[in-house]
Order: sequence, then structure tokens, then C-alpha cells
Amino acid sequence: MKINTISLSLFAALQLLSGAANSQTSIADTQDIQRIIQTLAADDMRGRAALTPDIGKAADFIANEFRQAGLKPYAEENYRQTFDITRVSTAEQNVQVNSEQLKPDDYIILSNEPSLRWSSSQDLPSLEITAGQDFSERFREIVRNNPGNAVIWVDPSFAPLLARFKKIFTRENVVPKQDTPSYGFSKVFIVKRAPITSFQITSDTKHQDFSLFNVAAVIPGRSKADEFVVFSAHYDHIGILDPVEQDSIANGADDDASGTTAMIALAKHFQKLNNNERTLIFVAFTAEEIGMFGSKYFSNQIDADQVVAMVNIEMIGKDSKFGPNSLYVTGYNNSNLAALMQENLKGTAFTFHPDPYPQQNLFYRSDNAVLAALGVPAHTFSTSQIDKDAYYHTVKDELSTLDIQNIKSSIEAIAQGVKGIVAGKQTPSRVEKLKE
Repeated sequence: MKINTISLSLFAALQLLSGAANSQTSIADTQDIQRIIQTLAADDMRGRAALTPDIGKAADFIANEFRQAGLKPYAEENYRQTFDITRVSTAEQNVQVNSEQLKPDDYIILSNEPSLRWSSSQDLPSLEITAGQDFSERFREIVRNNPGNAVIWVDPSFAPLLARFKKIFTRENVVPKQDTPSYGFSKVFIVKRAPITSFQITSDTKHQDFSLFNVAAVIPGRSKADEFVVFSAHYDHIGILDPVEQDSIANGADDDASGTTAMIALAKHFQKLNNNERTLIFVAFTAEEIGMFGSKYFSNQIDADQVVAMVNIEMIGKDSKFGPNSLYVTGYNNSNLAALMQENLKGTAFTFHPDPYPQQNLFYRSDNAVLAALGVPAHTFSTSQIDKDAYYHTVKDELSTLDIQNIKSSIEAIAQGVKGIVAGKQTPSRVEKLKE
């Protein structure tokens, strides 16, 4: 009888372990993970650049995944959350000093004005960046902290730095669309090579309006429906690049088809469970690559005080610096979200780690940033080894470079880690709000 009891107990224990294992592995299906990434990172998505028609195809695919899983739309019936932006691009620029036309590398014009016409006959404020100053610090200080228009004369010793900055600062600019356009202040930096007797500055910019759209779904909560848990990733990438070995499409498999896939897999998992006490919002952000416009819009449309936690997922396709079965969390110590999630992973091999790249300031450089600044325990979860990833923002970021099992383990760890938060039993501590 004793032997039979032991046998029955062992049988029952094995059944429980088997059930737990099946429950764990059913969180995310390997083939489904591969299918979603393969679709988002396919050549016919053409790199999913936000300001191209290609982004719509990716948005429709994500919306259909939500629809087939039975999730409700968050904002619009087609699962989109639409907003408008304006792209400002340079049409023509010209600078003459002492009647001599300068080379393009000798000046930077920072202006959103459709047509800028300045000359030495006007009473324009004049500033300088002099020899011996910290050029980068002085440049930023003038741009950020000096309201008003200005011409800035730059010491010739900084000419190479000014040329390098021009490659960064004269790319097209994207701004939120305004019903009544306000172009702000213009700044013109010019290398000062001789005593200035006269100058003329002309600049024309082209303004083009675009509609952009996040893709978002919701699973309403039961007892705590007015408390939100957000799962997010950005689905845009950088589009078409100069050809490398006849390949010009930046597929963005890791950045961030991997994160978007994880967000979709989590949506499907929690929809199947259908036992969340708090409301769950799943959102694929657009335009992260050009200024995080999607997450900024989303974050400014929601009451931050109602958001209990945000898990933003960014590039999880390869092992992290800490090896397999690990994710690092930006701003790890700014709240106890990661610590709570680690508690819920007791008995597993999976670990969450503080961000190993603090010098990069990643906590405020991804789509969690706005809500984090508003006090939400909003963190980005990643495995990206950004200091050594040779495929980042190149045409080589393809499905073949990813470890699907790594993605699967990350999805399952996040799903298990947030169980208490989704159930309304755990509430992460708030992040200290950024002072204005």
C-alpha cells in the first residue's frame, strides 16, 4: 500500500510538472515566432521606413494578427492610432561672405522657415564660438538655450568639426503637424575666415505632411479595468540604403521585428488566458527611428497616472552580454519592475540584469522614455550588444542572423514575470518624474 501511495504521488507530481511545462511552452510557438519575424523582415516590406507607403503593409499585417487573435482595437476600428507630422527638408541653401560664395561644409543653417533671407544690412544678433572653447558643448548650448534668431561665427580651427556636424544636423527634420505653423528660431553657423564686411544667407525648405499610425489593441481588465499595463515595440525601420553586394533593403529583423513579434506573441498569450484583472494594451509604435514620434503621441494621449507598468521590447534576437536566458532592463533601478518580475521567475534559469551600457543613456532613448519621464515604471527590455553588433542598421540585419529560441525564452520570461502585475496582485514602484 505504501509503495502504491508513493507511486501515485510520483505520478501526480509528474503530471503537475508535465502540465507546468506544457503551460510554459505554450506561451509562444516557435513556428509562429519565425513566421511573424519572417513576414515583417521580408524584402517586400522594403525596410518598413515610417515616411514611405511601405509602412502601411507592415501595419496591416500586425493589425490582422491582433484581429485573428480576437483582441479589440485600442483607438480606431482598423487597430491604427493615427496622427500627423510634417517633414521639413532642405530645398536650397547659399551663404556668401564678403561677396564670396562659401563651400557647403563651411556653414550650417538650422531653420524650418520655408524661405529664409538674411543679410548684413539687417539687425541680426551675432554670437561666436571662439578658439579654445569646447565646440560641441558651445554648439549645443547655442541651439538649446539661446532663443531668437542668430548668426554664429565659428573659429576656423573648428572647421572640420562643423563639417562633421553638418552631416548630422542638416538631415531632414520631422516635427508634429501644427494647425497654425510656427517655425521657431533659425540659427546659422559660419566659419569665420576673415574680417566680415558683408554677408548674405538664403535658405528654402520644403514642408510635406504625412499621416503616421501606431497599431494598438487592448484586452479590457476585470476588477481593475482603469489600471493599464502596456506592452510595446516599434515596428518601423530605416528602409532602403545604398547597395551592399546588391542588397539595399535594411530588413530590420532584430531591430525591431524581434520585439514586435514578442509583443504580438504576448498579446495572443494573454488573450487566450483571458484572466487579466488590469487592462492590457499592446502597441506597435511607428517612427521610432526618426524621433520616437509614435511613442510620444501614444504617451501623450493616455493618462500616465493610470499606467501601472510598461514593458517595451527592443532587439531580443541574439544572446545578451550576460549569455542565453537573460534580458537587460534599461533604468533597472529607477523602479522595482524588473525585481518583481525576477521574483516571479524563481526556479527558472532566466535572469533580468541592469543595463550594461549606462553611458548610452538608453533609458531615455527608446519608446519607454515619455512615460518614464512622467513617472511610469516604463522600461525597455533588450539583449542587443550595441557595442559590437555589426549588423545594426545595415542590410545584414536579417532573420538568418537571429536565434529564435532566444526570442522564445525572452517572451516566456516576460509573460511569467508580469503575471502578478497583470493579475493586479503586484504594483511596481513609480519612477521619479523628470523635472521640467
